[in-house]
Amino acid sequence: MGFAGALAVAMAVDAVLGWPDVLFARIGHPVTWLGRLIAALDERCNREGGSPVMRRAAGVAAAMVVIALSVGLGWAVQSVVDAGWGRILLVGILAWPFLALRSLYDHVAAVAYPLAAGDLYAARSAVAKIVGRDPALLDEAGIARAAVESLAENTSDGVVAPVFWGALFGLPGIIGYKAVNTLDSMIGHRSARHERFGWAAARIDDVANFIPARITGLLFALLASRPSEAMSCMMRDARRHRSVNAGWPEAAVAGALGVRLSGPRIYHGRVAEEPWLNRNARDPDAADIALGLKLYVRAMIALAALLVVLAFA
Repeated sequence: MGFAGALAVAMAVDAVLGWPDVLFARIGHPVTWLGRLIAALDERCNREGGSPVMRRAAGVAAAMVVIALSVGLGWAVQSVVDAGWGRILLVGILAWPFLALRSLYDHVAAVAYPLAAGDLYAARSAVAKIVGRDPALLDEAGIARAAVESLAENTSDGVVAPVFWGALFGLPGIIGYKAVNTLDSMIGHRSARHERFGWAAARIDDVANFIPARITGLLFALLASRPSEAMSCMMRDARRHRSVNAGWPEAAVAGALGVRLSGPRIYHGRVAEEPWLNRNARDPDAADIALGLKLYVRAMIALAALLVVLAFA
């Protein structure tokens, strides 16, 4: 945990600044740089006429190239940084762009405000930026459910997992993880084009998120206003989720808020019959998004405090 202090710095900087629009306008964002590399490999290596075996092999090679370049870049930069407080600050600042602490809060809050005011059109527009389901078909409960699920799952993917790998390995860990997660989000889904080519990306992401997802669920459960209900729901329902990882934070939040999450939803005109988490609870509303955000803030403060303790241990 030699890099715990640096990750605490990264969390603090991101909580205050996020990723400023002026920076994005001038240089983009490291994730968009990764995205361009992945898109280029997808276009060049994922040949429509190729055999399933060849497309899977090409996907494995593409994933390895992206991850190796990312880890190598992180190692190269970190290797020239001197030890001491200067290293903690510099690694923390360089790790900052790979966290989504402030961005996640802002995107979910952007759904809560119009939904609480009864503006379903604005709420649907906001939730469309964070979930893949068709927002036009979502009622108030559907919008709230999508926002709360996104908050729960992306706390793991966007904050806890990069912090976990960064605290263990520094820049190679956090940049390497972000490469894995970006690969999964771009090519790891089960579409006709990416079912074979994205197979490795999806499997590697499952492994990378296995421990962080369970840490996230535990954070939510322990810091809930009803910890026993949250823990019970997580242990009972997490494995019912279609994802080997996302069910842990989502089930914990479902129990913490006393609402039901997941369940059937529509993607691209097709109904996905997903099982419910906390099936017998009520549907969420705008107030539950606000409560979820308060739980998220408590969890992030606790995570940062844990990093500080580890840094001085």
